[in-house]
Amino acid sequence: MDYLEVKILDVKRDAAMTTRNTDLLLTAIAPAIWGSTYIVTTEFLPAGYPLTVAMLRALPAGLLLLLLVRQLPQGIWWARVLVLGALNFSIFWWLLFVAAYRLPGGVAATVGAIQPLIVILLARGLLGAPIRPLSIVAAIAGMAGVALLILTPNAALDPIGIAAGLAGAVSMAAGTVLSRRWQPPVSPLTFTAWQLTSGGLLLLPVALLQEPSLPALSTANLLGLAWLGLIGAALTYILWFRGIARLEPSVVSPLGFLSPMTAVILGWSVLGQSLSAAQIFGMVVVLGSVWLSQRAQQAKPAPAKLATA
Repeated sequence: MDYLEVKILDVKRDAAMTTRNTDLLLTAIAPAIWGSTYIVTTEFLPAGYPLTVAMLRALPAGLLLLLLVRQLPQGIWWARVLVLGALNFSIFWWLLFVAAYRLPGGVAATVGAIQPLIVILLARGLLGAPIRPLSIVAAIAGMAGVALLILTPNAALDPIGIAAGLAGAVSMAAGTVLSRRWQPPVSPLTFTAWQLTSGGLLLLPVALLQEPSLPALSTANLLGLAWLGLIGAALTYILWFRGIARLEPSVVSPLGFLSPMTAVILGWSVLGQSLSAAQIFGMVVVLGSVWLSQRAQQAKPAPAKLATA
């Protein structure tokens, strides 16, 4: 190989690395914004309507995106979109709220932080992706960082809440891996529109049956719903599904650790909540685990082959 060929390879490698870093940064915006969900929900929305709020977060945003793309699923994609909408939104958000109501926030978030580990195992079974010890270490470190961020020593443990938190993590992990396995012949915008709409439609009858009607909404309520729907759902999931399409699930999933970190930072800066030395150390651990998880993937000799079924 002559000098010119080596330089061309170097340029291509640098371009690929730049593209990968851009994809990571854009994908990381999603969980960072999701960290605002707690403060928006508690400060702007009426309390006691979790399923209704989840439905209003998904369905209007999905319908709006459908109006923009003007494209519906075809053939097998009707069934796949229903499955993905249920896993990524309906089931996940429902179990998330069950865990949040039955567990202290720190316990619920720490239980949910097991998701990257589940993604690694599911990606092995469904995508044939190798299990790398460094990825396991990074996932465990991320869980420890989340625990330092928000877990209190006197946190109570409720068996149903723990089960809901674990099941919710499995649901989101399965949705993440299947979103990678079932790559549709459409843009991330259209894919997001399909999933948000199906997830919202599945939540609609449950919300109507399980919860009373919403009271008259104030301007603050409407602004909160607009943020959660347009920014916290439509925009973020476009970025999230784009990232899943371009990167491996085991690369994307650890970025979710940024969500509780953002929530703690917003609580400190906006609500005046205290920020302890343990929480600051937890942020360092979270960022370190995210960096380590990316290093684990970059060390691979070749990309994993995707299943096509």
